[in-house]
Amino acid sequence: MDEETKSPSVQPNKSFLEEVNFPEPGIINLDMIKSSYLEEGQHGEARRLHQLEPIILERIKTLQLEFKNILRIDHLWVLPNLTKLCLNCNKIEVIEHIGMLTALKELNLSFNYITKIENLETLVNLEVLSLFSNRITKIENLETLDKLVILSIGNNLINVLDGLDRLRFVNSLKVLNLEGNPIAKLPDFPLSQYVTAILPQLNYYEYVFIKDEMREAAQKRFYRELREIEAKQEKEIHDRETEARELAEAARLASSFVEHLDGHQLYETMWRADDDGRVLMLIGAPALELAEEYEKDVYELTQKIYKLGLERFSERDADIKDFLGCLQEGREEFQSLGQKHIEEFMQYRDKTFEEASVTLRELETCDENSPEHLQLCEAMDTLNAQFDDALSEMWHNLMAQELHLHEAVEESTLNFERRFSRLMSNFVEEAQLYFLQLRHVCEYFSDSMTDAVSCFISNKLAQQDLDAVPQELRMCIDDRESVLKLVDAMKATHTARIEEREDRMATRSKEFISNYIKKLNKEEIERHRAKILEINSFMEMMTKAMANLPEEIHAELFLEEQ
Repeated sequence: MDEETKSPSVQPNKSFLEEVNFPEPGIINLDMIKSSYLEEGQHGEARRLHQLEPIILERIKTLQLEFKNILRIDHLWVLPNLTKLCLNCNKIEVIEHIGMLTALKELNLSFNYITKIENLETLVNLEVLSLFSNRITKIENLETLDKLVILSIGNNLINVLDGLDRLRFVNSLKVLNLEGNPIAKLPDFPLSQYVTAILPQLNYYEYVFIKDEMREAAQKRFYRELREIEAKQEKEIHDRETEARELAEAARLASSFVEHLDGHQLYETMWRADDDGRVLMLIGAPALELAEEYEKDVYELTQKIYKLGLERFSERDADIKDFLGCLQEGREEFQSLGQKHIEEFMQYRDKTFEEASVTLRELETCDENSPEHLQLCEAMDTLNAQFDDALSEMWHNLMAQELHLHEAVEESTLNFERRFSRLMSNFVEEAQLYFLQLRHVCEYFSDSMTDAVSCFISNKLAQQDLDAVPQELRMCIDDRESVLKLVDAMKATHTARIEEREDRMATRSKEFISNYIKKLNKEEIERHRAKILEINSFMEMMTKAMANLPEEIHAELFLEEQ
């Protein structure tokens, strides 16, 4: 053994990351992102030209930040269209600030100090995830990644099987790697067989193809465990479907403005916190009979409101779908017209660039003092002028179409709002008739209760059976006005609940119209602005392409000479 090996200053158990010479620790920032983009891929003249181009963050698809000594992830929100992110070989401890990268398809966080899988739920397009060689102790928070195909999580600190069965919900998963984890080293426990048994969608484990006979043997070996996992999963799927149906039904009723009117909920709320009504009910059978009839009448009317709400919701929903369909058709029609203009211009551009390339090549080899050089310069000036005119004409055509579409959408939305408001007003007016009947039912019940309580007290007086009068009602024996006060208080409580529900329906219907129209207008404004930006960006790109053509031809000739 040599001296270097024996030296106490050398730590043979150093991690891979500790062996690498890193720059100063830092956080991902805008300068780091731009620097990485400028340094990517290209070499030679292509690299020089790449670095001359303006950096448009929205167009960056790939970002590689390996060996940057990064401690924290940040500022990635400036890259909304990123599809590949490589942050391997850094010192990241927490997965954070990447939830907005919904276009991301590949994420490499290998060789870091991450301890927990988290904050990945929104990356719905992620296909490849590498967390190799971190400090993760448990498999979790991955089941929402519906498109995940490859998961590498080897060389971590995973020492429990918990969470592994959750990967059954990731139907797209085909490749899994768990090598180097404590659970892969358990004595008398073949992890590869267990994984093969419980994850039927896998094709490769530790990058070895899973043959049919291997899977059959694994499922036989872990038959009992597999049955338990399948039963658990089946129950969870059933619970999820039930919850989804309930949420969908609740949302449908909320959109119909008749939630909590499909049963006896309104009647129950009328009695809630109604102490006066409960006192009146103490007279027994006569009050119970009246209350039973009262509940029946209220239920019948709330059912009518409920059914009316569902009927009108179906009409409104159909109207919304028709409107959105017409809107989409109009946009697609204008999009097609715009695309036609662009295709025609691109044909002209290709022809112009071809002519310009020939002219520029001749200029590069022509004597600057010759008459031919002057003629070529004039020809190039003419091509530039014609190109600018064609580009300007296309810009005017596209902008005119977009402005016309925007105005048409605004007018259609305004007409839709008027029609939709009429539909909603008609629904509220119809429902208010039923609420009026509910108030009449409440009034009739109150009058009946006045008679019943008065009769009850009179009978007890006649029978001289005052002890049979409930303690809470004895004040009514000598003061008949007390009965009326109790009944009036009960009626006020019940009427207030009815009016609250009516007001809520009217208010929410108005809010729904207002919020929906605001949403439509906001979406249209965002679309309009994005389209204008797209047109102007295209114009800028075409202008730069023409302006950069002489330099590109010069670079091509230089490379040909080399």
